[in-house]
Amino acid sequence: MATILDLKKSIKFQPNRISREMLADSPEMRVALMCLEAGQELQPHTAPLRLMMYCVEGKGTFIVGDEEIVADEKTAILCDPIVPHGFKADKGERLVVMAVVTPVE
Repeated sequence: MATILDLKKSIKFQPNRISREMLADSPEMRVALMCLEAGQELQPHTAPLRLMMYCVEGKGTFIVGDEEIVADEKTAILCDPIVPHGFKADKGERLVVMAVVTPVE
């Protein structure tokens, strides 16, 4: 059975915080959509999971370990488990990120 995620309908911005919506949640995979106004930031943190951060819209700076990666639309950034990761919307830019998380075997 297919599940269709219509990202256009899920994009919503909050002026005072990051907007987060869980689009899919199963033991095999979680998919979340995060919408950031210009200047908003998801502080670097760690998780025991494999992660793909996909830039759906806008432009931002992604942190993976010690690296800072400037990325824009249709860029995917992969992150290994326990590596610090986060992102922020650049000045004057909104940022929409789809995070896909899978467990480590």
